Amino acid sequence: MASLDMTNENIEKIGALFPNCITETKDEHGHLKKAINFDLLRQMLSKDVVEGDEAYEFTWVGKKASIVEANKPIRKTLRPCKEESVDWDTTENLYIEGDNLEVLKLLQESYLGKVKIIYIDPPYNTGNDFIYADDFKMSAEEYANLSGEFDEENNRLYKNTDSNGRFHSDWCSMIYPRLMLARNLLSEDGVIFISMDDSEQENLKKICDEIFGHQNFIAQVIWERAYAPINLMKHFSRSHDYILCYAVNIDLAVNHGIQRSDEANNRYSNPDNDPRGVWKADNLSVGPAVESNIYPITTPSGRVVEPPAGRSWRLSEKAFSERLQDNRIWFGTDGNAVPSMKRFLSELRKTGMTPMTIWKYQDVGHSQDASKALKKIFDNKMMFDYPKPVELIKRCLELYSEKDSIILDFFSGSATTAHAVMQMNAEDGGNRKFIMVQLPEETDEKSAAYKEGFKNICEIGKERIRRAGAKIKEENPLTTNDLDTGFRVLKLSDSNMTDVYYGAGEYTQDLLDQLESNIKSDRNDLDLLFGCLLDWGLPLSMPYQSIEMDGVTIHDYNEGDLIACFAEDVPEEVVKEIARRKPLRAVFRDSSFEDSPSKINVGEIFKLLAPDTRIKVI
Repeated sequence: MASLDMTNENIEKIGALFPNCITETKDEHGHLKKAINFDLLRQMLSKDVVEGDEAYEFTWVGKKASIVEANKPIRKTLRPCKEESVDWDTTENLYIEGDNLEVLKLLQESYLGKVKIIYIDPPYNTGNDFIYADDFKMSAEEYANLSGEFDEENNRLYKNTDSNGRFHSDWCSMIYPRLMLARNLLSEDGVIFISMDDSEQENLKKICDEIFGHQNFIAQVIWERAYAPINLMKHFSRSHDYILCYAVNIDLAVNHGIQRSDEANNRYSNPDNDPRGVWKADNLSVGPAVESNIYPITTPSGRVVEPPAGRSWRLSEKAFSERLQDNRIWFGTDGNAVPSMKRFLSELRKTGMTPMTIWKYQDVGHSQDASKALKKIFDNKMMFDYPKPVELIKRCLELYSEKDSIILDFFSGSATTAHAVMQMNAEDGGNRKFIMVQLPEETDEKSAAYKEGFKNICEIGKERIRRAGAKIKEENPLTTNDLDTGFRVLKLSDSNMTDVYYGAGEYTQDLLDQLESNIKSDRNDLDLLFGCLLDWGLPLSMPYQSIEMDGVTIHDYNEGDLIACFAEDVPEEVVKEIARRKPLRAVFRDSSFEDSPSKINVGEIFKLLAPDTRIKVI
């Protein structure tokens, strides 16, 4: 017996953490084996761009900078907005406004490994400028300098002056860090679906192979997005988009199949009145031939048949005899046909059908369907261009979600994904939760949306969820009493804490006033509470109570997961009462205590009454 190959074991461990750092090489016998791309691993573990030629595997100008950007910490927070929310106290859904790169960074601890499905419809690269102002986005001049398009004497090295390469680099640098961060949020059996057209499909697949590992590629679905040609097109009228599907671990991802259609069920019948129910005939012969499974079969009519040339029977002679005795072989109504196997609908291993990689518009809708549905929600006014059909997103959820899954869409647009989650919950009694993330991109002043009062895309998305939720409940009054159609609105903002920089001799009264509290003056208790949730990695959708006690307010989040008091002066009896409740975590503001002995006293109280409670002072 050989001992454990620790090298391979370590490669597997690194691959689980950083699948994009796994590559292949050949051993001494010329066989392929897994190896570590140490240059890329070094970059993943560095806060700065690691110098060196970007010539390995799939690369582009700015790739290393995009990796650095994904790992770079930010001083931001999410501020609650109760007035724009629906059912704030009871909902488990979230709508987050802000740049999705920064939002994904903030969600890393609270939702690490908790998201079952991600669906995104990122911007297709049409050569226009991105609205995402990432640090690594570059001008044409910067791209030319970095990509070596000019020599040392400033002579152009290539005749092609098209700036298309820069646009591809910008797009790749935009999507790469977002997918890196998104993968962290997926559960071990989680799956991501990404919509894309021809413009970046090839690059997107290479990027996903790096981030998720090529072995976790599930499918590249073709969605039939149009049902009629556009005759004005010069060469071809594009009628499809792609949906790339990857798993975190393909061995753990469970495909539930799609609901059986009437057409599929109609293929089953019961011409011999078998008590096991309807069945369909399956070919008994297979190829290439297996010698031991070539034997004659005599039909009930007396005709002797053998498998076609180059083929054999699917079953051994013994297995055939057993199925014949069990009335699982069919010779046709006259008993003279070539034998076939009976496959019973009742014995299918899973109730759903295995999906195919072409999704027809008849099954999941097309672009015009989606536009009409959205117009109907907004009183026949077109508020958003190129929405996706609800049925398309529902198909993704049907395949891989459980009834209690968390669904994330960080390019949420008109919030089709939220609509699909609510609709599916209404249909199957599920309790799926959604997290929508969208940059509040301004609407065009000439657009119908702007004229109707929707000044940015987030306003459209939130209103769509409100109206769609109300409509679903109206159409299903008997089954949707407990349906969660609400959402908590959170908005990306700068940190709750002040940034005070000063040097020797710069002490002024204004500065001293600022130093009395390190919390910004415009922040309220709810801002601070949700900031603490992010800091401690707690989910943002749990219930909480705000309780008045001895003239101050304490906030009990999710029955003791965290208790906070942000009052300027916290009575000792309140501290004791919080400790008696034995929360997992307790938070106070620094300015609540007059001096260091007061802080020490708080620590002593908790040591005595709640020694396991973790205490933080902000």
